[in-house]
Amino acid sequence: MKVNWSYIKAFALLALVVFLYSFSSKRNATRRISEVKIEFTNGDNLYVTENEIYKLLEVKEDTLENSEKEILNLNDLEIKLDKHAMIKQADVYLTINKKLIATITQRKPLARVYGSESFYIDTQSKKMPLSTIYSARVPIVTGLKEEDISEVYPLLLKIKEDMFLKEHITLISKSENGNYKLGLRVIDFEVELGKIENLEFKIKNFKAFYKKAMKDEKLDAYQSVSLQFDNQVVCTKK
Repeated sequence: MKVNWSYIKAFALLALVVFLYSFSSKRNATRRISEVKIEFTNGDNLYVTENEIYKLLEVKEDTLENSEKEILNLNDLEIKLDKHAMIKQADVYLTINKKLIATITQRKPLARVYGSESFYIDTQSKKMPLSTIYSARVPIVTGLKEEDISEVYPLLLKIKEDMFLKEHITLISKSENGNYKLGLRVIDFEVELGKIENLEFKIKNFKAFYKKAMKDEKLDAYQSVSLQFDNQVVCTKK
């Protein structure tokens, strides 16, 4: 009987590869964490601190660094971080050089609501609690209820994306009849926006009025400016 050495060599090589892979995987799983690093993707850690992250991980940094990789459940760690009121998204992963990295994306407020309950409205049109460590420089909104967030959200996005509006608008107030008024940073008059509709048209009209009034040096002459009417800006003098 002739022995087929090619098959035997191939089988032996396959067995060796399987053994080395299993040994490497087992050894890699029990490697100790050398370092813990927390990274913030969108600027400084304004709304959540590194200490808070460590508390959410339920370990101290020196303890975690001595932990073995096989006892860490990365998915559970991400779930704990994602539940934090100031965190939009968290990613936790291990590098090949034994580092545990927690990447944190914080929520960002568009406006701050004042009333019987105060809170932020974030970039996802969701209610966001106020921070105990940082106060965001965003427009103030009054007369608003939580159920009105989706209504005012398009206006907040416009202010965020438009440098002129972002520079000038500091206050948004909703009246009992559902109309909105805008307060400006420097100029002492109210802008009557009305309902939050036809925003592009209203903003375009307001910019044209503002530019002309500033050129004519008459901005201080007005008490209010209404954008509620089609094709015109109606002004009330002081």
